[in-house]
Amino acid sequence: MLPLRVRHGVARIELSGVAGDAELDALLSQARDAAFADPSVRRVEALTSSEDWPLRRALHRAGFRLDGILRGRLPDGGDQCHYALLRGETTEGRHAFTAVMNTVTPRKRVIAHLLLTDDQGRVCVLETTFKPDFELPGGIVEPGESPREAVRRESEEEVSLRVEVGPLLVVDWLAPYLGWEDAVELVFDGGTCADPAALIPDGREIRAASWLPPEQAMATMAPYAQGRLRAALAARGSGRTLYLEAGQQIG
Repeated sequence: MLPLRVRHGVARIELSGVAGDAELDALLSQARDAAFADPSVRRVEALTSSEDWPLRRALHRAGFRLDGILRGRLPDGGDQCHYALLRGETTEGRHAFTAVMNTVTPRKRVIAHLLLTDDQGRVCVLETTFKPDFELPGGIVEPGESPREAVRRESEEEVSLRVEVGPLLVVDWLAPYLGWEDAVELVFDGGTCADPAALIPDGREIRAASWLPPEQAMATMAPYAQGRLRAALAARGSGRTLYLEAGQQIG
């Protein structure tokens, strides 16, 4: 059986020097089961190189979830994968498979924003406290939250605005930017605001809310966001949803 080290309710399976072979699945399962045979153990974990795919796949088959990547942790500067399994988590069947895949397959941030105009056609853009360029109302979608729910929540949190979310205007793939990885942004139609003066910036993330003609609004925004606003206005006028990549309309 693979060596185990137990401390404070956490069992570590020692994988150093282990190579992927036909017996690895059985060895991992034996070590996992032996660890949980100790009633004080609540968590079993294992560390392996991000490049050791035979061992990583064996950990997946044994039901281990990927907790994270330890960048540059190995002596050669390579990344190390941190896997773990909690007592009571299933290790067999479809639920176990999807739970494991949920931790190891790629994830993207989803961002939801709102095109909100007044009766003069001016666009609502928000001045934030953490970056120089302005943004449409909205923000990052939380886990388990729909994009429509997110844009409602963000609008209320940012500027005390309760809004009816209309049709989807724009889907934009955001290329990696500054320290951000790529993401997907959705822009919904927020319609016409009957009382622009009623917006109250929260003072934490939002410094001010401005109502500007479209071209002036675009001038306050990052280049990719300018293209997104231009497309959102065009989509509202045409009654269709537009697909963009990095702020540029495709097709």
